[in-house]
Amino acid sequence: MSFISTLRGEELVLLRGIVRKTHLASVVAKHGVHFVTDKECDKMIESIGPEVVERMIRFGVDKGLR
Repeated sequence: MSFISTLRGEELVLLRGIVRKTHLASVVAKHGVHFVTDKECDKMIESIGPEVVERMIRFGVDKGLR
């Protein structure tokens, strides 16, 4: 079972936004893709792992992204 399924909806939206702005920005710049799907973001979140995701959520909340 994926740990993404344990996240609340607002947490997942926050994480997808962070992933789009930081981790996948190079993909957008390199390939000129202007839209990254939720599925691609979810794959990246899965690869990062639950411990790092927890810190990312805390960072996003602290920065007022939620």
